[in-house]
Amino acid sequence: MRKIYYLSSCDTCKRILGQMPNLETFELQDIKKEPVTAAQLQALYAVVGSYEKLFNKRAQLYKARGLKDQNLQEEDYKNLILEQYTFLNRPVIVIDEAVFVGNSKKVVEEAIAKAAK
Repeated sequence: MRKIYYLSSCDTCKRILGQMPNLETFELQDIKKEPVTAAQLQALYAVVGSYEKLFNKRAQLYKARGLKDQNLQEEDYKNLILEQYTFLNRPVIVIDEAVFVGNSKKVVEEAIAKAAK
């Protein structure tokens, strides 16, 4: 399976999509228009091993709701991601059995290399 969870209004996501080779082989899911389902999140968790790794701690709501001052557990991260799309660290790129989360240079380079194969 090849799938990218992204936000169409995010310039960083747009830039990364523009860099992805073989983009036509990916299913794209704009998480604002079609939020991540519990089943999809569970499948990502099964590969990544942590809801916290899927969580976007740079989201404006993270600070606005005072979440950075709380001791959040895995279940909290899961529920927050399901509640509000901005809490999913993006993009999330699924290539076969590999999942690449976020927009760090290293993660993007690894995803591009894998997508090119």
